[in-house]
Amino acid sequence: MAIKNPAFMAGVPELVVLGILANGEMYGYEIARAIKAATRDALNLGEGVLYPALHTMESRGLVRARSARADGRIRIYYSLTARGKKPLASLTLDWRRMSVSVDSILGSPSHG
Repeated sequence: MAIKNPAFMAGVPELVVLGILANGEMYGYEIARAIKAATRDALNLGEGVLYPALHTMESRGLVRARSARADGRIRIYYSLTARGKKPLASLTLDWRRMSVSVDSILGSPSHG
């Protein structure tokens, strides 16, 4: 089940894209598919969210883009930069702290 609450999702695209790119270079559609697969369809970043996020991260130096011909077409491949590793670590820590904090209020699903 996909999460559709825009306020809840604020900041999540940057975190998950940086996290996916920590595993290696990918082009846009690959990134979207990897996120969808890794989250078992809970997160589905459409083009209207993914590409603006990638462009913003590129302008901030967090990711690098390069063009390459593949299967007869030009694709833009993105990779995590050294500069992007620090925000990834910080966002990951923030997410984990928030998750633990919310779980402490709501209780874990296994304890109903």
